[in-house]
Amino acid sequence: MELTSAEFEGPLAQRGIGIIAPFDLALERELWRWAPLEVSFHLARTPFEPVAVSLEMAELVSERRHLQQATRDVLGVEPEVVAYLCSSGSFIRGYAYEALLQAAIREAGAPQAVTTSGALAEAVRELGLTRMSVITPYDAALTERLGDFLGELGVTVLHSQYLGLGGGIWKVNYRTVAEMVIAADDPAAEAIFISCTNLPTYDIIAPLERELGKPVLTANQLTVWACLGRMGLPMVGPGTWLRGVFQDDLEPPPLPEVAQPEDPAEPRHEDERSLQE
Repeated sequence: MELTSAEFEGPLAQRGIGIIAPFDLALERELWRWAPLEVSFHLARTPFEPVAVSLEMAELVSERRHLQQATRDVLGVEPEVVAYLCSSGSFIRGYAYEALLQAAIREAGAPQAVTTSGALAEAVRELGLTRMSVITPYDAALTERLGDFLGELGVTVLHSQYLGLGGGIWKVNYRTVAEMVIAADDPAAEAIFISCTNLPTYDIIAPLERELGKPVLTANQLTVWACLGRMGLPMVGPGTWLRGVFQDDLEPPPLPEVAQPEDPAEPRHEDERSLQE
């Protein structure tokens, strides 16, 4: 038998992304949808902590020693970049600490480092965002910390919606998330950010962007695309305005025109939404 057909020329050369996930991540299947065929994700998790999703949990899963150990756990398969896939863990202590997390990952041996909130900061800067609405599955206190993080980036949070969940975030359905986005949208908001890498969002990004006419940014989208950009690979999946943010050879589309806020000094408005509504 002569092995001359194209089938024997493969497999496609693998390129790896190391993922440091919180112990409760359950959305691996969504993560894979954001990457091209040649990319493999190599996951390591932070140690289990018997606590609910909260300020305490975000602080526990963002300890630098945990991220460094998880980084070392995936280095054997030679990832090109290692990403800390956690919104709350990367914004909980502010923008300066987010930079320390990236540095910790590199110090542990990663060639390049990304965090979810660091990728959000890149998008904010590249798109020139100054006013946003936010959606979270968290409680009020943790949602407030996200607002503080965005404030450090020069972004005013005009409106936020949060679910107040202590766990099981991956079980939230698309309709609930979409209803929260529509409720949180503000005529003066330039974009909407859906926080948490454990909250399903993939299939609703495109229809929400069409309906609202503005960027809808999500945690997994930002994290994976930031990795792909560092690897020189094309972006995969939905997201009109985010294309070009992480690619040197492509400019993002201009932001749509939005209304001016009625009172720039107005404090951000937060609403808890019950899943039983």
